[in-house]
Amino acid sequence: MVHKFVASALLVASIALGGVPARAQEGFAPPPQIPYGTPIDLETAKTAAAAAVEAARENGWWMAVAIVDTGGHLVYFEKMDGTQTGSVQVAIDKAQSAALFRRPTRVFEDGVAQGGQGVRLLNLRGAVPLDGGVPIIVDGALIGGIGISGGSGEQDGVAAAAGVRSVE
Repeated sequence: MVHKFVASALLVASIALGGVPARAQEGFAPPPQIPYGTPIDLETAKTAAAAAVEAARENGWWMAVAIVDTGGHLVYFEKMDGTQTGSVQVAIDKAQSAALFRRPTRVFEDGVAQGGQGVRLLNLRGAVPLDGGVPIIVDGALIGGIGISGGSGEQDGVAAAAGVRSVE
């Protein structure tokens, strides 16, 4: 029992630090090698949020939008009128996950959905396994993350992608 716990802990720690043991690589890509750029500024964050909100409005969705910098710190937040209050923290968590792990939160969702070793992703502190968090990459460098919540995971992902496209 202790051996299984230690093995699981080592795997999670290894993934969190950027490595994946050889036997765990099936179905998991190594962390992307995206360099950090100058953190997103307020005006760029507002531009990304406005595009995400516009995509939501066009589709009749009510959403919360969070933009964070490279360290996962909130730069800008907007909640559309009528959005469920539970989406506030979820949007922030998705944005932080996308920025800190340098990958869309959809990657974690897909990994967990695969089951097996993918379930271990649930132990990664800060990794949100729900679509709607996307890293913001400009000129090949990570400048922040966007997180959207309020619709289905797929809807959140659509709005997040619109926000990212507006600043690329």
